[in-house]
Amino acid sequence: MTIEAMIDTAIGKEGGYVNNPKDKGGPTRWGITEQVARAFGYAGYMAELPRETAVTIYRRRYLIAPGFDKILAISAPIAEELFDTGINMGPTYAGMFLQRALNLLNREGRDYPDIATDGALGAMSLAALIGYGKRRGLSGEGLKVLLWTIRAFRTGRYADISEAREANEEFFYGWVARQVREA
Repeated sequence: MTIEAMIDTAIGKEGGYVNNPKDKGGPTRWGITEQVARAFGYAGYMAELPRETAVTIYRRRYLIAPGFDKILAISAPIAEELFDTGINMGPTYAGMFLQRALNLLNREGRDYPDIATDGALGAMSLAALIGYGKRRGLSGEGLKVLLWTIRAFRTGRYADISEAREANEEFFYGWVARQVREA
């Protein structure tokens, strides 16, 4: 999977213009919220956000800045999961979910050292992912266990935000169904 293919897939899933009054993100096009578009210098009407602008934002904010492009070089399925999670709830949460999973799966530090769960995927996080791959593999069951663990944290976050703000229950089924479809 290439970065371009990941972005195309994301844009296909996210679709066109949406402005659901229950969504705190406000007007959204191609999965890019108005707040994020403005942060990247877009000043126009959100329903007219060019696809090329969305591609640039996806590449810079949701792949390169959080280091998911480096994860892609190690494991495309993990990078895809983090990218999708980052789009939906922020790249920091996605990074934290991977770090937390890796810490829980390192057999008390015997396979690789614990890492900070700060969402910043630097050299130690990459080394931990490589260490996990050496011990459990980044295909087959090893990959599935890591993905399911990340998705469990993701689902837990959806539950937390839906319980904290009842209006988010509108979206809970779709958020979980999205993960089920990708499993």
